[in-house]
Formats: sequence, structure tokens, C-alpha cells
Amino acid sequence: MKVDILALGAHPDDVEISCSATLLKHISLGKKVAVVDLTQGELGTRGSAEERLIEAANSAKLMGLVDRVNLGFRDGFFTHDETHLLAIVRMIRKYQPEIVLANSVSDRHPDHGKAGKLIADACFLSGLKKIETSLDSQVQTHWRPKSVYHYIQDYYLKPDFVIDVSGFEQKKIEAIKTFKTQFFDPASTDPKTPISGEDFFDFLLGRMKDFGRPIGAEYAEGFTTSRHIGIRQFDDLM
Repeated sequence: MKVDILALGAHPDDVEISCSATLLKHISLGKKVAVVDLTQGELGTRGSAEERLIEAANSAKLMGLVDRVNLGFRDGFFTHDETHLLAIVRMIRKYQPEIVLANSVSDRHPDHGKAGKLIADACFLSGLKKIETSLDSQVQTHWRPKSVYHYIQDYYLKPDFVIDVSGFEQKKIEAIKTFKTQFFDPASTDPKTPISGEDFFDFLLGRMKDFGRPIGAEYAEGFTTSRHIGIRQFDDLM
């Protein structure tokens, strides 16, 4: 199942919060997009792992993803080792994406930076043909994505580039709200968290406006990258 973009997140809802408007825009342009969640978010203060899986499936349907899987890593305790790297390599080789979107390189939640490094390293290893993997009893072919970009999460990081996502900001909020147990619900009796307040959506839209302003866009999402971004001519820049 080859896709154009594969977005990975340490937890269900990482992708929705940080880069779903970008994914929605590319889906509207005919691109195939899949999401891989590394953990079930079982350590989350609100909701359960079972509820998060249902919510992730609802979001996938709303967004129009071609596929979404959960690798079942231990929330909070997955490590940078061969077992976890190979699990991600199998997903990269399964979907053969041209572009991979990964967690922020540094963030408030330690899983985010840890996952960002893990995903980036797996993308490199996936291109080494002497690393042999199989999935569903089928031997996989080596594959390295053309680009790995890290979305920006809770901490403000200066983006290396931004994508104009004007017109997709409200559907992004709808996708986030499919994770009903995690976000604002006036009827909820669960403890409050940094993302459960009613003003969290204002924060997200404000961040997107901040990223969009320098390029003359109403809303944008920002990304960082470890390599140079190339253009063919100045006119390619906004």
C-alpha cells in the first residue's frame, strides 16, 4: 500500500494536533496519506487506551486517511532500540512514503522528542537493503523516504518552513475533537490537563495564525528539518 505521506505520532492525537491541516490539504489534492500511532496513549490522564483507538479510527474516517495502524509501544517507556526501530522500518517499507512527518525534535512530553529521533533514524535504516524485514510473512523491499519533516507541538520552535493551510483549519479542529475524552467537554468529570481547557483550540488557531503571517497566509503549520530545503527558483518561495 504505497502512500505519498506517512505521518507518525507517539500518541493518538499527536498528528491531529500538530499537522492534520497539512494532511487534509494534501488529501484534498489527491495525495494518499496514512498514519501510524506508536502507542495507545494508555498513560493519558483522561480516557482509556480502548477509547483512544476508537477515537483514532473516527478521526481517520473524518480526515480520509487510506490507513491507520497502532504499533502498541509502551506509552512513556518505549526506547530507542532495535526492536522499536525495526517495527517502524516495517511500516515505512509497507507504505513506501515519499514524505514522512514525525514528532517534534524537542517538546514538553518526553515521548515526543524520543519518537522524533526514533522515526528519523528508522527512515534511514529502512533504506539499507542488508537490514531484512518481513510483514505478514512477506519479505519487504528496502525503502527510504525522500524527506523527513518534524511537526511542531507544544513548545514553540522556529520552523524551517511553513505550509499555508488556510481553509483547512476548522476541519483540523473537527479532527481533534473526535478525541472526545482528551479535549474540552463541559460535562466531563475527568481531571483537567494542559489540553483539556476550552481555550486550547484558541491556542492552536493562534499558533497557526502566527506561522501564517510571515508568508501572507491566514493559517499555516510549521515544520523543522535536519537537511536543506531546495528550490529551483526564487518564484517557488511565498
